[in-house]
Amino acid sequence: MTAGMSQTRKRRTPLGSRGRLLGTMAVAAAWSVGFAGAAPSAIAADVQSKQWYLSAMQADEMWKTATGEGVKVAVIDTGVNSSTPSLEGQVLKGLDATGAEGDETDDYDGHGTTMAELIAGTGRGGGLKGLAPSAKIVPMRVADAEFQKKHSANAYDTADSIRAAADSDVKIISMSFGSDFRMTREADAVKYAQSKGKLFFSAVGNEAQEGNPESYPAAYPEVVGVSSADRGGRVAEYSQNGSTVDIAAPGNDIPYWCDETFQNYCDGGNGTSAATAIASASAALVWSAHPDWTANQVLNVLFDTASRDWEKGTLSKYLGHGLIRPSMNILKGKGTPGAADISPLTKEKTSGSAASPAAPASSQPAKNEKAEDAALAGSSPETDDGSQLGLILTGVAVVLVLGVGAFAFARKRRTT
Repeated sequence: MTAGMSQTRKRRTPLGSRGRLLGTMAVAAAWSVGFAGAAPSAIAADVQSKQWYLSAMQADEMWKTATGEGVKVAVIDTGVNSSTPSLEGQVLKGLDATGAEGDETDDYDGHGTTMAELIAGTGRGGGLKGLAPSAKIVPMRVADAEFQKKHSANAYDTADSIRAAADSDVKIISMSFGSDFRMTREADAVKYAQSKGKLFFSAVGNEAQEGNPESYPAAYPEVVGVSSADRGGRVAEYSQNGSTVDIAAPGNDIPYWCDETFQNYCDGGNGTSAATAIASASAALVWSAHPDWTANQVLNVLFDTASRDWEKGTLSKYLGHGLIRPSMNILKGKGTPGAADISPLTKEKTSGSAASPAAPASSQPAKNEKAEDAALAGSSPETDDGSQLGLILTGVAVVLVLGVGAFAFARKRRTT
């Protein structure tokens, strides 16, 4: 292993915070909840009652039309425990790329299992309910910094996992891991995954207040970089910003498995990890509703329907195209799928699964065309009848989100 590789491996971390929000001065905006004729959901007595974003995203209404059925999601993480009540029957054969003892269902941390449940958990046993509860999970276990200290691990586990996912029948790759360092082998694997028609989501990172470095794989042009937002639709102060951000999803105050013993959930998790899982699940819902679409078309619709108050065709360095709203497509039929073979990320022609003819590609800026913006967020509703639907901002951002505390979820710096 080269010196550069050693440094890369040491810095790799899951990107979900295990701390609590310590303080913030925020923009005047909020996730708006509302659907004409919908009755409030009963408050459950378990962890699901703390999954605030399910109500905000109109999950119950979307599930009447789309549940993620027929969509497989590769979760590249610390492993996925297939025995939790919420994941029984949801986890397929995957890959342990670490080269260490155990297999892909031996989650050495609890992080990967949380991500899997946020995507496809059934909620049985009072566990986390996934936004796409009929999707299936294909786990790919890789090593974080602490695991590497204890075990002799494969130096190319992330690249190997990405390639394995690309060669499988998964449609979506979700990776809540990140490193400050670009790896050629990993970059090549990402390009290969795109060539195989996969839709790849990755966390942009939680170190906005610690230098705001670019995080890989989110920084690769072919990957959808996901930032984190809170209940008010505000970008989280820890969420890294810049040209790597393509879209934002809920990431604050989300329950998670406390550790690898899987005895209890903990409250108040914050991080771009959860945001990435929820973005991946959003894509699974849209794809299950339109199984003949390609990855490009699914992503085009997610970008097209994102909540924002800035001009379409420019991107916020904090929220990218805006706040993810799959309900706008599933419940209202909004969004232009665009060309089947043109990436909305790179604007280049891609290979991969073919689809039926579609409308002309919508105008989406490439990743290197992102605009610097002073405001963080803001939106007006996009409904036909004046009612608010999905994740819609009702105010205009006027100040940057400020706060205290470090939110990077590195195992070596875990906060509780």
